[in-house]
Parts: sequence; structure tokens; C-alpha cells
Amino acid sequence: MEMPDVKRAIAAATSLAASFDLPTSDATVLHNSNKLALRLTPCNVLARVAHVGQEVAELEVDLAQRLAGTGSPVGALDPRVNPLVYIRDGFAITLWTYYEPATPHLAPADYAKALQQLHAGMRRLDVATPHFTDRIAEAQKVVASPHLSPALSDADRTFLSNKLTTLRQAIENRGAPEQLLHGEPHPGNLLSTKLGPLFIDLETCCRGPVEFDLAHAPEEVCDYYPDIDQDLLADCRQLVLAMIAAWRWERGDQFPNGRHHGEELLRRLRDDSALDLRHNY
Repeated sequence: MEMPDVKRAIAAATSLAASFDLPTSDATVLHNSNKLALRLTPCNVLARVAHVGQEVAELEVDLAQRLAGTGSPVGALDPRVNPLVYIRDGFAITLWTYYEPATPHLAPADYAKALQQLHAGMRRLDVATPHFTDRIAEAQKVVASPHLSPALSDADRTFLSNKLTTLRQAIENRGAPEQLLHGEPHPGNLLSTKLGPLFIDLETCCRGPVEFDLAHAPEEVCDYYPDIDQDLLADCRQLVLAMIAAWRWERGDQFPNGRHHGEELLRRLRDDSALDLRHNY
């Protein structure tokens, strides 16, 4: 969010907390991208704030409650308020439990165990979510439109478009089993707490092969999944890099140093493509 919107979002979140008699004298920005994550103190609430219409907060709230019922390792909504999406000043706000960090580093085995537990819980749910290819289509739309990605050169646009199309077809052609996924279970969405590892940010949930989720996790985590399709995982890792690259070139992207990251991702994708070509000869 731009700074004027950040100030309005903070005001809306603190006002909402105060309406529930949750004392708030300070708000610390923990993350700022398409949505804002705030720690409100001294009430110790995690507020997630997004522009109305630019979020899927109701899905996230529903999934958090359903997954908690299965014993899955997910962050909980704040028990002091009703588990709803609250609208204030054009923002959709949800209030969550804030967890103090327990350790600075999570062992790969613990990471893998938490993700396996999450996937097991998700297999028990029957809920409508987007398909992982819907997210690919969003990235393809950004790349295809000079209006949405004006700084992307023609050569990079062609390369990235072909990469997304080719990887999508390769993954779909494998016909791998699919289930409900987190969508982005990267280290930034896994908290190390006194209660153990907990996944957050469920708005990216989608259906797809487990390898798509694993593609977001550190490589050493995948060592604890001996039965996965390694070739499919490799394609999914490339796909994730290509999608992130597309979003870094999107007009209005709020990711810190986003353009630099976009350039680095394109270089990495080109290097990987050249390596694959050499291996084929």
C-alpha cells in the first residue's frame, strides 16, 4: 500500500480494535504488499488489512476455522472477537492471534512435518477454491499486457510468456493427483511459535498437485517427501519463479526492491533454460 493508504488502514484497524475494547496505543507494520499486516499493542492483535475487493478475506476466515477444527497447524483468529471480515473506510479487516516468535530458524524436518499435517487436514475439507492454473492465468495476463507491465521489454515479455505457457502445459499433461493446497507455503508464511510451526496467509489456497506447494518451500524440506514426482517438482519450481517474476513487473507492485527482484528472476530463469538446453544435447 502507498503511505497515505497505510495511514488510513492503520486508523481503520485501531478504530475497529477499540470498538471491541481492545486497547491499542501503537501499530507496527509487519508486512506491506497488496495487504497490510499490523501488530496492534498492547492488545496484541494481528490485524490484516486490504482494500475491499482486492482480497479474499472471507475465504481465509472460513478456511482458518475449518482447518483449526481438523487440528491443522494454522494461525488462529483472535478469540476475543467474532470471526468475521469487518469493513471500515474502504478496507476489509480481519483480526488474528499474534504469536511471539519462538526460534529464529525452523528445522527442515519440522517444516516438512507441519506442511504434511496441513495437507492432511486440507484433504478432509470440501470447500470451493480456485485452481492453481487460475494463478498462472493471472501472471500470464500481466505479462501479456504492456499496460499492466509497461517496464517489461519485448524480449523479456516474449520469454516470460513462453515460459509460463510451456510450464503450465507440461504440468497439466502429467495429470498428477490434486488436492487443496496452501498456495504459498514459503518460509514467510510459516511462523515458529511456542505452540509449534503455524501456517498463515490462507488467502492463496487453491487446488493442485502437492508439488506446487513444495515448490515454495526450501529444497531441504522436500527431502522429507521421498515419494513425490521430482520432475514435476522441478517444473513447479520453475513455474513459481516465472509467476513471481511476472508479479514483480506488474504496474504498482509494492514489493520492496521489486524491479531488482524481477530482473534477477528473469536472469535465473534464462540461466536455467540454457542449462536445460545443454543437458538435452
